[in-house]
Order: sequence, then structure tokens, then C-alpha cells
Amino acid sequence: MSQHIDRNGLRTAFWRKTDMTDMTKAEWEALCDGCGKCCLLKLEDEDTLEIRYTTISCRLFDDKTCSCGNYALRKQMVAGCVVLTPENIDRNAHWMPSTCAYRLLHEGGDLPDWHPLVTGDANSTQKSGNAVMGQTVPEYDIEEEDYEDYTTERFA
Repeated sequence: MSQHIDRNGLRTAFWRKTDMTDMTKAEWEALCDGCGKCCLLKLEDEDTLEIRYTTISCRLFDDKTCSCGNYALRKQMVAGCVVLTPENIDRNAHWMPSTCAYRLLHEGGDLPDWHPLVTGDANSTQKSGNAVMGQTVPEYDIEEEDYEDYTTERFA
């Protein structure tokens, strides 16, 4: 079971006809597919600026539910946490996985066919194999100098 995202009462296909800056808070939150990939630690090569994903999850990430353990206070509890907004998507989209609805829409694309807003199934991200549930290691179990050992291509 993925994180609970309320998708009730939203305008039909709002993401196709509404600019991100004009979405309601509920619509913005509903774009999240619950994959958990944004909660993975990423490494950036200082020379190439290439982003590499790891299987290491944020200390607040719950690997069993694929959700944040304290979503409301995540930014206060984890200094490096990026809270995406329509105002900051421009400078943060590159950190998001290629399948992320926020990134896809920002880049002029559409939602993937497995996205819960498309399927109507809250668990379609997991069923399609696009969630990281059960595949991560908590950051507090790994020494920072070992992060390189946990890089992966499968979540990018």
C-alpha cells in the first residue's frame, strides 16, 4: 500500500488543461505517483553535473509503505529535503526521476499510463513496478563514504 494521496473530487484530466502554477494544492499533491524515488539519496558529479540515484532512502522514508514518515514536517526534519512547488520546479526538476509527473509536466509531457490519476488505482505505481517499496536501505545504516557502492540505474 503506497502513501495515501487524496485524489477524490479533482477535475477530470486537470493536468492536461491546467498550468502547474494554476493547480489547486490538492491537484498539485495528486500529481505525486507515490513511487518514493524522490526520497532516495542522489549523488551529483561535480564535473559533469550528472545525477546518479542510490538505493539509499532518506531517514524519514518508510520502505514498507513507500511514503514519508513525517510528510508535514519533512523540510524541518531533513534540511536537504526539497519540497516541490510550482515556483521552484524549474530549478529542481532535474533531480526528479524521469518518470516523475512533476518533471514530465514541467518538460511538456504527459503522465505515464500507469499513473494513479490515469488508472484510477492508488496502487498502480507499485503494480507497474515503478515504486521503490522494499528496495531501499535507510541512510542511517550506511556510512557516507560508502554511498557510491549503492548507486543504481533502475530508479533514474
